Amino acid sequence: MNKLAAAFAATLGKYVSKEVVVFIISMVPILELRGGLLVSSILEVPITTAIPLCIVGNIIPIPFILLFIKQIFKWMKKIKIFRGIIEKLENRAMSKSDSIRKYEFWGLVLFVGIPLPGTGAWTGSLIAALLDVDFKKAILAELLGIAIATVIMSILSYGLLGALL
Repeated sequence: MNKLAAAFAATLGKYVSKEVVVFIISMVPILELRGGLLVSSILEVPITTAIPLCIVGNIIPIPFILLFIKQIFKWMKKIKIFRGIIEKLENRAMSKSDSIRKYEFWGLVLFVGIPLPGTGAWTGSLIAALLDVDFKKAILAELLGIAIATVIMSILSYGLLGALL
């Protein structure tokens, strides 16, 4: 993820400010808030600026995923070229859904909040949508998860990484 975030930042950084780079990275699947905070530390964006940018960037896609992804996937499956990709995405997301299915709210909070590969708000939103988790419950769980991820990644990015640089 570090290499991907750095490449993304280097490419975007030619055209927009480092704050915009951080915001956009926080909206991108896989990178999300984690990548945004790592890049903000590397780009020396103050933590007081980086945190709100990353949180807002990570939150923006959530309602759209929760509300529309099932319909988008249904439509895309009708097109032969997309069917395999969509089914693979659904299967991959559902393979990570055990804790969310079992513990629903708190499972989703931890899934989004603990920064491990393949977890985060995008995948959490996809799983919540596929499992038909109540919209309000999913939003609240994801916001709490993002808060947890923010604390963990701020410490790692600005504390640990900052000490190493």
